[in-house]
Amino acid sequence: MVHRFPAGQKLNVGIVGATGVVGSTMREILKERNFPIQTLRLFASARSAGKVVDGVTIEDAATADYSGLDVVLFSAGGSTSKALAPKVAAAGAIVIDNSSAYRSDPEVPLVVAEVNPHALADLPKGIVANPNCTTMAVMPALKPLHDEAGLTRLVASTYQAVSGAGLEGIDVLARQLAHVGDQARLLAEGGHQDLLPEAEKWAVPMAHNVVPLNYVLGEDGYTEEELKLRDESRKILEIPGLPVSATCVRVPVFTGHSVSVNVAFERPISAERALELLRAAPGVVVCDVPNPLEATGQDPVYVGRVRVDHSAENGLALFVVGDNLRKGAALNAVQIAEALIG
Repeated sequence: MVHRFPAGQKLNVGIVGATGVVGSTMREILKERNFPIQTLRLFASARSAGKVVDGVTIEDAATADYSGLDVVLFSAGGSTSKALAPKVAAAGAIVIDNSSAYRSDPEVPLVVAEVNPHALADLPKGIVANPNCTTMAVMPALKPLHDEAGLTRLVASTYQAVSGAGLEGIDVLARQLAHVGDQARLLAEGGHQDLLPEAEKWAVPMAHNVVPLNYVLGEDGYTEEELKLRDESRKILEIPGLPVSATCVRVPVFTGHSVSVNVAFERPISAERALELLRAAPGVVVCDVPNPLEATGQDPVYVGRVRVDHSAENGLALFVVGDNLRKGAALNAVQIAEALIG
């Protein structure tokens, strides 16, 4: 990999979308990891411009002059990234984008820090894409298994936290849980429609429920979220024709995406060998009962329930959980920036 900045150099860093839930986590992680910052500039929408956060005055992302920045982390949505990322890259910064805007662009590497940092050697547009938070959780676990046995099929069912939909998702679930309150046990029976909150953001109420239609439908009845998991897995693992089937479900959990994974390989691999590989994998923790509460606020992905899947030749089943705000978004972006420094 070609390092873009010499070891020891302090960088001029920007965050676009600095006041959102992921942008705020990016600020925290830069501090936690003692990222070498010379200056930090924060950008958000016009309504946040002028506010002071962490001693830094927020600038209007749409009108700001991005000259002099070395690395800019984006977490402001696809439309903002499409409009501003090329402008920021043209001003001389490397853009690390957390939206879906550039993930499928063949001239933009899609990078998970522990899996394919070699892709950072070629940045023709000056932009690096961060994968979807669900894809991100699975990749550190699948990479060592693929290297060992040759991945041939991936089936995934997700249990995605509401914070994946930003502050709005968090607020919707909190409001709906409060609406039901201490009468929730009555929902064990029918006939209590008056207890149910109104559906907000998703097609049906989120509190005390699961929502198997996660955002809009795309091709062949799959949602955009499910197609992202398919396409991004293929690109990151460099297996263009990998058969992938995903069912993405939103659940009433605030933070922490969980994924039930069934995989098949070219060559036999035992559960014992898989566990050995996973214990040695960077960014992975093996545990008996991986769960969102354990993963929230933590950097690694947690993997457990590893067992042979007898329904497929050379099959394995496993369960993966990761904090969708940290490793699923902000942490990986910062790790990419770290990888650019010699």
